[in-house]
Amino acid sequence: MALNIVLFQPEIPQNTGNIARTCAATGSNLHLIKPLGFSVSDKHLKRAGLDYWSLVNITYHESYEDFKEFIGGREVFIATTKESRIYTDVRYTDDCFIMFGKETAGLPEYIHDQYIHTRIKIPMIDNVHARSLNLANSVNIVMYEALRQMGFPNMI
Repeated sequence: MALNIVLFQPEIPQNTGNIARTCAATGSNLHLIKPLGFSVSDKHLKRAGLDYWSLVNITYHESYEDFKEFIGGREVFIATTKESRIYTDVRYTDDCFIMFGKETAGLPEYIHDQYIHTRIKIPMIDNVHARSLNLANSVNIVMYEALRQMGFPNMI
């Protein structure tokens, strides 16, 4: 039983490193859909993940199409600001996937169209200047709700 966090074309190495560290601490799997906006040998990526890299189960997908083939028919939630359903209003299951878009553009419309019934959002005040939360913070918020619902599997 493991939660799957998916980053679609992440651009900022520090965010990915922080997310990898949280995946290591929770036993969650990390999926990175290329192209990445940085090298996996990037010093900022390594620093943000500290010495947790050997503890992270990372799968690299060459493209979104490769990712779709990999997951088959398994459930995918997508995090977006373009939704009314709050992330706490859905039921997460073990082995589900939660996808987050790139920092500057989110997820493309064709992905939104494929997952229109499993889109979720983190509520924020209605403010045109605060468009979204930091990617690593958003992943952590949703990840811990999903893990809470599953009874924090294999965690003490």
